[in-house]
Amino acid sequence: MPDYPQSHRLKSKPLRFKLWGGGIFHRALVREFFAMGVLVFVILLGIVVFTQLIRLLGDSVSGILAVDGVLALLGFSALNYLPVLLSLSLFLSVLLTLTRSYRDSEMVVWFCSGAGLTRWIRPVMWYALPVVGMIALLSLVLSPWAITKADEFKRRLESRDDVSAATPGAFRESRQADRVYFIENVNVGKNRVGNIFVQSVQHGKIGTMVAKQGLQETAPNGERFLVLLNGRRYEGVPGQYDFKVVEFERYAMRIEAEEGKQASATPKSLSTLQLLQNRSSWNMAELEWRLGLPISALILALLAIPLGFVNPRAGRSLNLIMALVIYMLYNNMISLTNTWVGQGKIGPVSGFGGIHGLMLVVAVVLFYRRLSVFSLRRLTR
Repeated sequence: MPDYPQSHRLKSKPLRFKLWGGGIFHRALVREFFAMGVLVFVILLGIVVFTQLIRLLGDSVSGILAVDGVLALLGFSALNYLPVLLSLSLFLSVLLTLTRSYRDSEMVVWFCSGAGLTRWIRPVMWYALPVVGMIALLSLVLSPWAITKADEFKRRLESRDDVSAATPGAFRESRQADRVYFIENVNVGKNRVGNIFVQSVQHGKIGTMVAKQGLQETAPNGERFLVLLNGRRYEGVPGQYDFKVVEFERYAMRIEAEEGKQASATPKSLSTLQLLQNRSSWNMAELEWRLGLPISALILALLAIPLGFVNPRAGRSLNLIMALVIYMLYNNMISLTNTWVGQGKIGPVSGFGGIHGLMLVVAVVLFYRRLSVFSLRRLTR
């Protein structure tokens, strides 16, 4: 075999440089994180929207909420849940991606190439930081705005009169519980309603009125009336036969307007700037919750790296169960510390730094444990 000069000999590069240096594996991981995150987020959002829609429709059927307010309140409610859904989607997408890599033996190739578990931090951060920024924007700005707008929308619905709040094709009781309305159809352009049924109680007698059509009129003094046209009125005492029947061409009924309730500001509806200006204990607890959402999302993304390990002897679902338990404990401890801060049992700084610092230490310990096990296996080979 000829002896080639030293300068012409081929030099081989380490496999780990080929895997990492080109950035191909890095971009592939980020794309897989993103695809898994979108899938998980859509499923979680669908569950939340469905449950909230069932609740709002139930309120609408029972007369608590007008039908035309269901979609608006559903949108505000979904916007309020988005920070938590994004945080959970971020955690599960990283966890499920690493779990799949262990199951498909891709992690064996990764470790054999000389790359350690800490090399996953970089692609996870590339994927997590934009999501964390979105969570911070939602929790600090958009979610309080959505809660405020939802409260204002509810107050506007509650301040409407009984006829305006009536739903075509459904019976509705007045707020004073002395009248029942039924309207078959509504012509908004002509301010007319068709096929009206009104039942009221006056002086112990029940009066029932039916009319082919009606309209709303406003008197010069500002009072509003429901005017029934071409109808009949039945009046009498239930159980007796002496009912009076009166036909009329025009019958006016005064509409009792509901006064709008005064807005009661709660910490959840206050903006972040208002929380900083009024530093009461409950306002600080709410501020701690809003700041804790993006911080906890980032820590959970790091926790998912060591939690994604799958031991074939212990079963494939054990790591998922343990990860979900840690997630629930983390969220419950955040809620508990927020309550303690609101009650004045602990300070905002100690409550905020204590829980998130503890979980960061847990993440470091899990990383150290995974790295120690991997180093021990390499030494025993």
